[in-house]
Amino acid sequence: MKQEKLNNIPAIPTKIEELKILFPEYFDKNGKFLIEKFTQDIQNQIDISKETYSLEWLGKSYARVLATEPVRTLLKENEKWNKREENKNSENLLIKGDNLEVLKHLVHAYENEIKMIYIDPPYNTGEDKFIYQDNRKFTPEELSKLAGIDIEKAKRILSFLDSKSNSHSAWLTFMYPRLYIAKRLLKDDGVIFISIDDNEMAQLKILMDEIFGEENSKIMVWKKKGGASNTEKTLGTLTEYILCYFKSKNNKSFNFRKIDRKYKFKDEKGKYNLESLEKTNLGQYERKSMYYPVINPINKKIYYPQENNRWIVGKEQMEKLIKENKIYFDEQKNKIFRIKREEDYQQSYNVYYNLLDNHGSLKVAKDEISVYFGKEYREIFDTPKPTKLIKFLVSLATKKEDIVLDFFAGSGTTGDAVMQLNSEDNGNRKFILVQLPEEIDSKDNKTAYDFVKNKLKVENPTIYDITKERLIRSAKKIIVDKKNEIEEIKSQIIEKKSKEKQTKKDKEKLAELENLLEQKKVELENILQLDLGFKEFETIPLPEENLQNIEELTEGDLFKEINDKNALLTTWKVFDNIKLHKQLKEMDFNGYKGYFLENNLYLIDAGFTLDNLAAILKKIDTDKDFIPSKVVINGYAFDSKTQREIYESINNYNKKDLDKIELIIRY
Repeated sequence: MKQEKLNNIPAIPTKIEELKILFPEYFDKNGKFLIEKFTQDIQNQIDISKETYSLEWLGKSYARVLATEPVRTLLKENEKWNKREENKNSENLLIKGDNLEVLKHLVHAYENEIKMIYIDPPYNTGEDKFIYQDNRKFTPEELSKLAGIDIEKAKRILSFLDSKSNSHSAWLTFMYPRLYIAKRLLKDDGVIFISIDDNEMAQLKILMDEIFGEENSKIMVWKKKGGASNTEKTLGTLTEYILCYFKSKNNKSFNFRKIDRKYKFKDEKGKYNLESLEKTNLGQYERKSMYYPVINPINKKIYYPQENNRWIVGKEQMEKLIKENKIYFDEQKNKIFRIKREEDYQQSYNVYYNLLDNHGSLKVAKDEISVYFGKEYREIFDTPKPTKLIKFLVSLATKKEDIVLDFFAGSGTTGDAVMQLNSEDNGNRKFILVQLPEEIDSKDNKTAYDFVKNKLKVENPTIYDITKERLIRSAKKIIVDKKNEIEEIKSQIIEKKSKEKQTKKDKEKLAELENLLEQKKVELENILQLDLGFKEFETIPLPEENLQNIEELTEGDLFKEINDKNALLTTWKVFDNIKLHKQLKEMDFNGYKGYFLENNLYLIDAGFTLDNLAAILKKIDTDKDFIPSKVVINGYAFDSKTQREIYESINNYNKKDLDKIELIIRY
C-alpha cells in the first residue's frame, strides 16, 4: 500500500534524482553523491573541463527551486462548457491559471508529447509593464535548505523578490522554471520558438543555451514594421527576434520545402539539367589540386577551367562521372558541364531563411484583431502577433497530428493559427493554450477593459476573457469565410448563366467555376469535421492546511474546504499520465460510484463498504474490459480500517497469479 501527497512530490525530478536513477552506484546508503568515485570512473572516458560559461543572477537559486517545487493547485474542468456539442469531443485545451502551475500539472501526462511550443512572454522593457510577483512564501531557512545556499543569500533573494522588481534578474527568475519544465514537455524532435525584443535578447539567449544547449539554437528575425518613429533619435527598430531551440537537433525537427525542379533538357533517358563544374580559384578558394586537364574520351580534346577558375570536384570524382556518362562536353563553348537528373540531386528539399520579412506585421496583427472584435478595439493589445507568422512556424515544425503549446496565450493567436492551418491542409493538430486571468486595469488599457466589460459582459475583466473570445470567434470565422467563398462562386455562376449569348470563353469559365464550387463544398465539409472547439480548465489553489506534510494532518482535514470531486479527479488523472481532454468513465459498484480510465480506478467518496469492494473484485473477474492496474483512493474519505480492508483484499487477489493491482492512498 503506497501513500502519496501530490504537493509533496516534485513536479519534475531534480538533477540529483535523475542521477540516482541513471547511476545508483555513485550514491551511498544515505543518498549522498560520491563525487570522487564518479570522477575517477569517468575521467578516462570524458575530457573534463574546469572552465564553464553560464549566466548567473540574484534569484537563480530560487528559480531552480521553483522548477522542481510540487504543485500548489488543483486542476478543475469547466464541465458545462466542455459538454457543449462543439467542445465535447475536442482535444484542444484552454487552461486558466499561472502557467508555472499548469506546466507542472501537464508534465505528468504530456512529457515528451509536445512537438512545438511557441511563446510570446512579457517583455521586460523597464517601464513597469513587467513586475515579478509570485505567491510562494518561503522563510530564509526553508529557501536555504531547498536551494542549498546560506541563510544570508536566502535573505537577499527573498528581499529582492519582495521588492516587486522589474530588473533583468527578476525577469530571468520568472522565465527560468517555465522554460526548464517546457523542455521536458517537448518530443525528442520538438522545437520551441520564443518571441523577444532587444531588452532581454542577450540574457534569454544565454539562459536558453544553458537549458537546451548552445548547439541546438537558431535565431530568426521577424520584420514587424515597415517604418518606425524613433523617440530615442538613434535607430528605428523594425524587427524582433524569435529564438528557436531544438530539444535535440535532427533532420526531423523541421518540414522543409520540396523543390519543384524544372529541367531544361531531355534525352532518351529522361529530363536533365546541366550544371557548371567550375568555381573561383582565388584567395581562400584556391585549390591547386583542383586545377587539372580533363580529356574527352571520344575525341581526346582537352578541357581546362576558365581563367582564375578551378574544378569543383577532384580527379577521381571527375573520372567516375565521365565513366557514368554524366559529363557533357560543350565544344562550342569549350566548357564541360555535369549532367544532373532527378536522382542525382542529393538535396531535394530547400531550407527556409531566418529573415522573416514577409510573414505579417504588427499592423496586420492589429487589423486581424479589428476583424474579430471591431475597429474600435483594434488596439486591445499593444504587440499582438499575426496569424501568418505563427502559421508559418507551425507549418515549419509540425506534422498534421502534432500538439502545439503556448503558455503565454495572450490574444490567442497560436490557437487561431493552428485551426486556420488545419482548415487549409485538413490537418488534425491540437493546441494547448495557457493564460493567467490577469486583471485588466481600466486606466492602463481602457480599450481592453471596455471590450470585456461592455461587449463580453464580464464583471471583472481579465486577459483570459479576451483569449477565450478570440478562439470562439476565430473558429466561427473559418466556417463563415468558407461559406462566403461558396456563395461568391454561386453568384458568379448565376451571372455567367444569365447571359443570353455565351462565348466559348464564357462556357470554359463557367465549367471552371462549377468545378471550383464542388471543390469548395468538399473543403467546407472537411472544415465542418475539424476540431474547432476547445475544452476549458482552470487551476484552483489548495488551502494552506493542504500544503502541510501528511504527518501534520489529521483525518478529514485535507479536502474540507475544497470538497470538489471534479478538481480531484481532473488533477489525479493528469498526475497518472492521462491526457486532460479524456473523460473518466463513471462506474457503479453496488451503489458506490467509481471512476475508471486507462487501467486506473479512482474511489473518491466516503461511504465505501465491503459490499462495494466485493462488487469491484467481481467485475474484475467477469469483465474483460475492466482491468485496473492501479486503484487510487481518497485517503481522507476512507478511514484507516477501510483502507486496511481494501489493501488486504487486493493483496489476496494479487496472490492469484493474475495481473497485479497497485493500491495507492492519495492525499
